[in-house]
Amino acid sequence: MESWSVFIQQFGRITDDDISLMNEKAKIVSLSKGNYFSEAGRVPTRVCFVLEGVLRGVYYTSDGLPVTRCFIPEGNLAVDYMNFERASPSTEYLAACTDCTLLIFSKSDWLAFSDLIANWDTAKNKMVQSCMHLKSRKGPVISQNATNRYLEFMQNYPGLINRVSLADIASYLGITLPSLSRIRKNIR
Repeated sequence: MESWSVFIQQFGRITDDDISLMNEKAKIVSLSKGNYFSEAGRVPTRVCFVLEGVLRGVYYTSDGLPVTRCFIPEGNLAVDYMNFERASPSTEYLAACTDCTLLIFSKSDWLAFSDLIANWDTAKNKMVQSCMHLKSRKGPVISQNATNRYLEFMQNYPGLINRVSLADIASYLGITLPSLSRIRKNIR
């Protein structure tokens, strides 16, 4: 949970006592590869911090094909925050790409921190901005050729190449698995 302390303290003056209070409210949960932390069509009611593993934001086309929008590796907050705040159904899934260990906060506890922690609102707003930036900034630019998208993926997500499935990477890049295999072969 040291990574949680380091993470949260970068966003504001959160004391050790504040972190202890938060840790008392948090639950550590294991999520197996392929399972969902949150699901499309359901209102998100929890926030998580990824202690170990990798989540991905994914939605499915009308043909049932997965489209990976982002990867969320350990050391990051994960939540569909817009729908969490609005109490409206999510349009995508947060799925485990690997076995994960998550630090989970209920919505009621997350909101109660505003009354219990002096600098919470400022820190929370910065954390949410960081979370939204992570989910949006790394999407591949479809106008780029597939090789450049793959190279950008490797730059944006160093270390994930051997941790997540090639199918998830291909989905993220908007290409087929055989195309990804050709690109990888040509780059070596």
